[in-house]
Amino acid sequence: MRILLSNDDGYFAPGLAALAKALEPLADVTVVAPERDRSGASNSLTLDRPLMMRQAPSGYYFVNGTPTDCVHLAVTGMLDHLPDMVISGINHGANMGDDTIYSGTVAAATEGFLLGIPSIAVSLAGHHGAHFETAAGVVVDLVRKYQRDPWRDATLLNINVPDVPQGELKGLEITRLGKRHKAEPVLKSVNPRGQTVYWVGAAGLAQDAGEGTDFHAVANGRVSITPLQIDLTRYSQLDGVRAWLNE
Repeated sequence: MRILLSNDDGYFAPGLAALAKALEPLADVTVVAPERDRSGASNSLTLDRPLMMRQAPSGYYFVNGTPTDCVHLAVTGMLDHLPDMVISGINHGANMGDDTIYSGTVAAATEGFLLGIPSIAVSLAGHHGAHFETAAGVVVDLVRKYQRDPWRDATLLNINVPDVPQGELKGLEITRLGKRHKAEPVLKSVNPRGQTVYWVGAAGLAQDAGEGTDFHAVANGRVSITPLQIDLTRYSQLDGVRAWLNE
């Protein structure tokens, strides 16, 4: 099995190293990741300049672009074969609910999915990053299951793992995305040159976090697994918008 591994925290991130090490006994792993932290890059592609790919002493490849760039370059230009799976992570911090729109971690997996490859995004849902090995173990189990029983349809999974020792996990749960409250206001300050600068505010707290959501599963010690799709059409409004245009 061949796995392309990427992330959005950068090629030096401990979550990436933990996942690569855990997967090496199972597959031929190629790592292509951003040269720096590109959290929040979403699905952006770099179209205004050429990109460069280099190799670190670790053997990992790194690109001066976004997570999406990394997967796109690897699949369409670098590799002489299609990977059997694209895995993105392990992200330091959760990617639940609205986070999936902004997340570079999810974006890297999404690019693999758009290129026709089964893909997984995995995040460690905690601030301290204490138990990357727990999330790595979850991914290893899923990859082993996939090797025995491959998915029948094109699949994109978003996985969030509680930041606890593996023995404290309370199982897996198939979930839907929850929803956050709106983000907190930007933080305004003045730099040493007297210029006004702004920091984007923190993400909002969970709003829709009831049973069945990714937020609820993680809060109760379970691994959240959410199948994602790319179709953004709001089908319930098609007739309403059509009628409004014809009034």
